[in-house]
Amino acid sequence: MKAKKSEPISSWDIVFPNDANPMGTMFGGRLMAIMDEMSGIAASRYCGRPSVTASTEAFIFYNPVRVGDRIETIARVVWVGTTSMVVKVQVFSENPIKGIERRQCTTAHFNMVAVDEQGRPTSVPPLLIETTREQQDYDVAEIVKNQALIRKQEVKKRKEV
Repeated sequence: MKAKKSEPISSWDIVFPNDANPMGTMFGGRLMAIMDEMSGIAASRYCGRPSVTASTEAFIFYNPVRVGDRIETIARVVWVGTTSMVVKVQVFSENPIKGIERRQCTTAHFNMVAVDEQGRPTSVPPLLIETTREQQDYDVAEIVKNQALIRKQEVKKRKEV
């Protein structure tokens, strides 16, 4: 299979009151759902197959997202294995009233698996890395992937006891 370049995808949303908690900031779970959807789209576009979420890394929220903010979500496949991909998803917010004051809100990595018609893992094309930034993203994603595998083994071990 020929190596393939990963292209970022992005989407915009507006945060409405029903997306927020009593403090007027966006529910973390709502933001995580948007990020998960974007990771699935990025992974599926990259491999040309449906993709499902296998795991995520811990989320760290750097800045709150407030009601009325616009959010941009950017997702890109940054690491590829045999059947799995790691998608880096970044979220930025802007307050349209104060002017465009762009803030990074969170970045997380999603471990995705390409599946066939029966829902079984299927192979994905190798990732073409051309820039230093792409290599840096790959290196971080490889750590994320390895940590996810360790967590999975630990959980499996605990269930066997």
